[in-house]
Amino acid sequence: MHPLQCVLQAQRWGPLASVSWLLFRTCRAQSSVHGTTYPGPGRQQENGVQKDFSSRLAAGPTFQHFLRSALDPQEKPDVEDPPPYLTVDELSGRQRKVYLETYGCQMNVNDTEIAWSVLQKSGYLRTRNLQEADVILLVTCSIREKAEQTIWNRLHQLKALKTKRLRSRVPLRIGILGCMAERLKEEILNREKMVDILAGPDAYRDLPRLLAVAESGQQAANVLLSLDETYADVMPVQTSPSATSAFVSIMRGCDNMCSYCIVPFTRGRERSRPVASILEEVRKLSEQGLKEVTLLGQNVNSFRDSSEVQFNNAVSTNLSRGFSTNYKPKQGGLRFAYLLDHVSRVDPEMRIRFTSPHPKDFPDEVLQLIHERDNICKQIHLPAQSGSSRVLEAMRRGYSREAYVELVHHIRESIPGVSLSSDFIAGFCGETEEDHLQTVSLLREVQYNMGFLFAYSMRQKTRAYHRLKDDVPEEVKLRRLEELITVFREEATKANMASVGCTQLVLVEGHSKRSATDLCGRNDGNLKVIFPNVEMEDVSNSGVRVRAQPGDYVLVKITSTSSQTLKGHVLCRTTLKDSSAYC
Repeated sequence: MHPLQCVLQAQRWGPLASVSWLLFRTCRAQSSVHGTTYPGPGRQQENGVQKDFSSRLAAGPTFQHFLRSALDPQEKPDVEDPPPYLTVDELSGRQRKVYLETYGCQMNVNDTEIAWSVLQKSGYLRTRNLQEADVILLVTCSIREKAEQTIWNRLHQLKALKTKRLRSRVPLRIGILGCMAERLKEEILNREKMVDILAGPDAYRDLPRLLAVAESGQQAANVLLSLDETYADVMPVQTSPSATSAFVSIMRGCDNMCSYCIVPFTRGRERSRPVASILEEVRKLSEQGLKEVTLLGQNVNSFRDSSEVQFNNAVSTNLSRGFSTNYKPKQGGLRFAYLLDHVSRVDPEMRIRFTSPHPKDFPDEVLQLIHERDNICKQIHLPAQSGSSRVLEAMRRGYSREAYVELVHHIRESIPGVSLSSDFIAGFCGETEEDHLQTVSLLREVQYNMGFLFAYSMRQKTRAYHRLKDDVPEEVKLRRLEELITVFREEATKANMASVGCTQLVLVEGHSKRSATDLCGRNDGNLKVIFPNVEMEDVSNSGVRVRAQPGDYVLVKITSTSSQTLKGHVLCRTTLKDSSAYC
C-alpha cells in the first residue's frame, strides 16, 4: 500500500474556516482469486495508468496553494477546471450505472436525491438492479449503533458480489455516503478494504471526482464539513417517478448540542438555504404535479436565512415560553414563519409539512399560521425524549417537563384538532425507575397520535460519551422501551378513536400493501388511512364517477382505528379547497 497522500483543493471547498478532513488513500487495486491476479480499474497493468495517475497526483495543488486560494475567494472562476491530476473524460460517468440504497431518516432520502442529481449531470445512469450496477452507494445513518451495524452487515453481503465482478468486466465500486462516513472516516477504509470511496453529508458535489480517483485503484474520501453548504443550487432528482410527495431540505446541521446526539458531529453547524431557492424548488415540484412537500431540517423550525442583508436586523429569536438554548441568542434573518407563509402560498392545493422541529422554536406566529392556512397540515412533531425533568437536564434539552406540557396545552389551544407525535429515548445515562415512570406518565398525559421510541445508544464524540456514564443495563433499556411502546399504543388507540365517525381528507398514495382491493393514503395528521378501491363521485365534475388515483384528494368517513392506522369508506374525490366544507 502506498503512503497516505493528502490533497486540498481550494477551488471547491471554500474558506479556510470550513476546512476539515480530506483524504485520498492509495491502495494496490489487485485482488487474487483462485491464484489469478486481476488489475484494478482503468489499468491494464500495474505500471501503466497507475503510474501516470500517481505522477499527476503528486504534481497537484499543494497546501500552500490551498491557503493562497482560500484567503482570496474572489479569484474563484465561475466554471471550475478539473483538478490537475484528472482529465475531463475521467470525471465523466461515461454511462456507468449507479445503484443507491438509503438508510435512516428523511434527510437521507433527500441526500440520496441530491447525490443522484450530481451524478446524473456527470453522465452516470441510474439502475434499480443491483446485479448490473457499476457503482453501489449506501447513504448511511449513525444515530444509533444498530444503524451502523446494518451497514457493516450489508457490506459483508456485497463483498461476494464485488469479488465475483473482479472475474468479469469492469470492477464494481462501492461507496459509503452520509453520517457514517463522516463519523468513522478512515476506520471504514481500514476495516473494509472493499470500500472505494467515502463522502460525508457536505461532499456530494465531489462524488464525480471521488469515483474518478477510485477508478485508478485508489481509495478516496472527502468528509469535509462546511459552514455554508446547503446544496441550494442542486435540484434533487425524485427517486420515485410515481411519488405524490417530496422532501425539500431547507437547512442542514444542528447547533443544539443535546448530550446524546451525534448529529452536530456528522452534519456540522446549522445553516439555512436562501428562501428564494426553496420557493423555486417548491414551485417546480408543484408544476410536476406533486401534492405534498415536507420541509426538512435537523432543527427545521430554527430556520434563519441570513443571505439577504436587509433582513439582518437586531431582532432576537422568540422561543417557546420556558425554553432555553445551549448557544448564544441568534439575531436577524428571515425566520421559519416567513418561509412557511411563502411556501404555503405557492400552491393552495399542495399540502405542507415540516420535520424535525425542536420544541423551543414554536413562537405564536408559527402556531397561528398553521391554524390559519388550510394547506399547512395540522400536525406537529414535538420531540420530548423523556418525561423526567432531571433526565431532560442531563440531555441538555433546554426545558423541563412542566414547560413541555405547558407548550402542548398551548399548541392544542392554538390549533384545535392538531395531531401530535414525539420521540422518546429509553434508558438514557443515569435514568432511574422513577424517571422512566415519569416518561410513562407523560405518554398517558399527552396521548400522542404517533411516536418514535428507541433504546439509548451511546455515540462517541457526544457530550454524554465524555461526561456521563452509560449505566443502564441493556436488558433494562429494552424492558423500559417495551413498556413505553405498549403505553404509547394504548394511548394512541384512544386518541385515534376520536376520529371514528368523522370525515377526513386523505391524499391517496397508492394501493394498500396488505390488500389489492384497498387503497391507502394519509390524512392531515399524517396517519395512514385504508379504504376500498371503489368508484366514487367527483365533486369537481357533477354526475361523473371515478376511481381514486395516486395524488388525488378524497374524503373518507372513518369507521375503525388502531394505534397506527385508520380505516373507512370513501365518499368522493375532491380538492383541498372544497374539502373544507365537509371536514
